[in-house]
Amino acid sequence: MNQEKRHKIFERLRAANPHPTTELKHSNTFQLLVAVILSAQATDKGVNIATRELFKVAKKPQDIVDMGLPKLKSYVKTIGLYPTKAANIMKTCRILAAEHGGKVPRTREALEALPGVGRKTANVILNTAFGEPVIAVDTHIFRVANRTGIAPGKTVREVEDKLMKVVPDVFKHDAHHWLILHGRYTCIARKPRCSSCVIYDLCEYKDKVEE
Repeated sequence: MNQEKRHKIFERLRAANPHPTTELKHSNTFQLLVAVILSAQATDKGVNIATRELFKVAKKPQDIVDMGLPKLKSYVKTIGLYPTKAANIMKTCRILAAEHGGKVPRTREALEALPGVGRKTANVILNTAFGEPVIAVDTHIFRVANRTGIAPGKTVREVEDKLMKVVPDVFKHDAHHWLILHGRYTCIARKPRCSSCVIYDLCEYKDKVEE
């Protein structure tokens, strides 16, 4: 795929959704971090249901430290892998309270040092909370990047590096959100909704689904 075609793709995605953002409900950066940790191998919808009540009482790391692990687990028990996620969130909250003044750090190194935070989660925080032009690659973005031909790669990191190289700078900040939403609602895994796709004629997928 050439750069002219990539530019047109992102122009159309922007035209369809000029101000994209995460579908995870949150009111501050700390809550976004908790939601992203919970969202691994879970749906945003499922996370939002669990955090609706949790976030009424958890506005900052110390709130979660004070409630204790059993109480935290009771809020997030509907989410897959919740015992591990709750334990990681508790450890992270203790670190945030003790070492970062209750604030979410703004560097990749400090974020990735937190329990439950890997490169993808760090990228989401850096992009969504702090406006960094980075791209977090999840299963949706991995699929879309490969299927369309925008940035093919065999591994998540390979796709991320390719996207960072080929996505025009003007689109880089919002590219993560456009691609994840496109993968979630249009370019879905089993049967992509090609007939309603805004980039149908630009996509290089050879097995397009005709309605």
